Amino acid sequence: MMTRRDKKHEGEKVLDVDASMQGTLIFKDSVNLKINGSFEGVLNTKGNLMIGEEAVVNADIIGESIIIAGKVTGNVNALKELKLISPARVVGDIRAPLLSIAEGATFDGSCRMLADSKGTDQGQAAMTPEELAKYLEVDMSLVHEWANSGKIPGIRDGNSWKFERSRIEEWVASGKIK
Repeated sequence: MMTRRDKKHEGEKVLDVDASMQGTLIFKDSVNLKINGSFEGVLNTKGNLMIGEEAVVNADIIGESIIIAGKVTGNVNALKELKLISPARVVGDIRAPLLSIAEGATFDGSCRMLADSKGTDQGQAAMTPEELAKYLEVDMSLVHEWANSGKIPGIRDGNSWKFERSRIEEWVASGKIK
């Protein structure tokens, strides 16, 4: 548990989770999050995320700086950097501007290297309608309906849509997802 003194120290928010959780976790403020237990669902963080050696995570993850030492099944989108350290096991697709896979860590999926956030607007990682539907845990037809009606912030790209992560986070936080 954090004391006031800990909270004031460098203004950091630290959350160490050693439990079994399920659902969607969205952090609007920067936090240092460490998961040591099991988690299933969607995880959207700002700040640092550490998946501990004993952790078992079945989730799509979006975060800034992510370090994985445990087992992750799902897509991982790191806006700044992603590190897989032994004995990490990741099954899913990875998107990151900076990727490090240490000896003893395993990765089964595809990898897409993105431009560093310093070269683009920070937090502007684009999601496809499929990724957004999975992220919001809704049917893809609903995402298309919302986009075509202007209910959800999106950018038309030819016959498809792209959604900026930061704008989607603001939209979700505003409660307009209902």
